[in-house]
Amino acid sequence: MATLLTRSSTMGRDSSARSIDTPECDRRKASLATLANVCGRGYRRTMKKTSFDQLLTDQIGHEFAASQQYIAIAVWFDNRDLPQLAKHFYGQSIEERNHAMMLVQYRLDRDLGIVIPGIEPVINDFKDERAPIALSLDQEKRVTRQIEELFAAARAENDALGEQFMLWFLKEQVEEVASMSTLLAIMNRAENLFDVENYLVRESVGEAKDASAPAAAGGAL
Repeated sequence: MATLLTRSSTMGRDSSARSIDTPECDRRKASLATLANVCGRGYRRTMKKTSFDQLLTDQIGHEFAASQQYIAIAVWFDNRDLPQLAKHFYGQSIEERNHAMMLVQYRLDRDLGIVIPGIEPVINDFKDERAPIALSLDQEKRVTRQIEELFAAARAENDALGEQFMLWFLKEQVEEVASMSTLLAIMNRAENLFDVENYLVRESVGEAKDASAPAAAGGAL
């Protein structure tokens, strides 16, 4: 009896194993694979890249956020009696504000509609004098990536005017990153903070005016 049960059990397992490879099962597998493939294509179709129009609106907010962050940094240095560092970052704040208003003017000129985004709270406290400059360099690198994305979106949409407009900002970001990198290098090498202050008095760090800059809504400050 035990032998019969064993054989029956074995036959059941063999039958189950053989059933996996039946034509019916193969058809089901094929149907499931086809369904997954179709669903996958549908999902990929819904994952569209952000449009140039939306990125441009977002960038207005990014530029205002950068401006506010630079104000916070300038006040932090001002509160520590470092007037040249404070002056430099007050100037950086105005520059970022102007960038935001250039984007606003572009939207006005092309009748794209205007939405001024809100911004997240900025960082107001720093562990030492190097930290805000390092943060500023990271911020400029992030803005550079955002501008690159805008340029790529304009090109992908065959928006020649948008692409041409973003060229100035790409050039500007090369200068911004280089300028902040220089200031951070000076801070890292300086024996004391007065060396950094004296450097800012002697040298021009990111202060050159560009006559080719786009017009800013309400006029650049």
